[in-house]
Amino acid sequence: MKPFAIICAIMLTASFTITAQEQIDLYQGNIPNSKKSGITETSGGFIRGVTIPKLEIYLPEKDKANGCAIIVIPGGGYSGLTYQFEGVRPARELANNGITAFVLKYRLPHDSTMIDKKIGPLQDAQQALKRIRENASKWGIDPARIGLMGSSAGGHLASIIATRFEEALIDNKEGTSLRPDFMILIYPVTSMQDHLTHLDSRKALLGDNPSKDLIDKFSSELQVTEKTPPAYLS
Repeated sequence: MKPFAIICAIMLTASFTITAQEQIDLYQGNIPNSKKSGITETSGGFIRGVTIPKLEIYLPEKDKANGCAIIVIPGGGYSGLTYQFEGVRPARELANNGITAFVLKYRLPHDSTMIDKKIGPLQDAQQALKRIRENASKWGIDPARIGLMGSSAGGHLASIIATRFEEALIDNKEGTSLRPDFMILIYPVTSMQDHLTHLDSRKALLGDNPSKDLIDKFSSELQVTEKTPPAYLS
């Protein structure tokens, strides 16, 4: 089966035989770059107001497990999370095919909940990589086979993490690698340039009038180097 067909199967025809085994808080202790607010998280297929980031874990059957892991990052224009369609459904299908899947419920950028809203989602994605890599043996994962799968704005987050992995935005005194081993980007927002970006996503993350330097820094296509992990774009 061609890669595009595989992605379509994951997104549209997930069989739902796998259920989440566990949901864990992403951080053990204080959440960095956060401040108290009155915002309340909503539930359902499209989630808003995430202030406590979590990982939802989907483990494959032991006889199917292949040691690979993928962090699934749903999109939603940085204003919400399309959690079921772009998170839970592909995670279940990945687990059905032997891949350990983690759905990342990351914080949405907001001035009332974050000291610096533009790095909040990046911190959560880096922390997810760090947490999974450091606990790889617990989940039967090869620490050198951990990738990201992001859709829409989640694809932007995945691509930024993959191109700026040398810039640690979290406490990482252990020196754990924050570089994903591969990325799968599904209809991603890869650029913040005026003529290429999804303007609502850019506004939610960077504000109304971001500087050129900030736009360039958050444009993944300008951050690619020889160290960037391989990517599949759909």
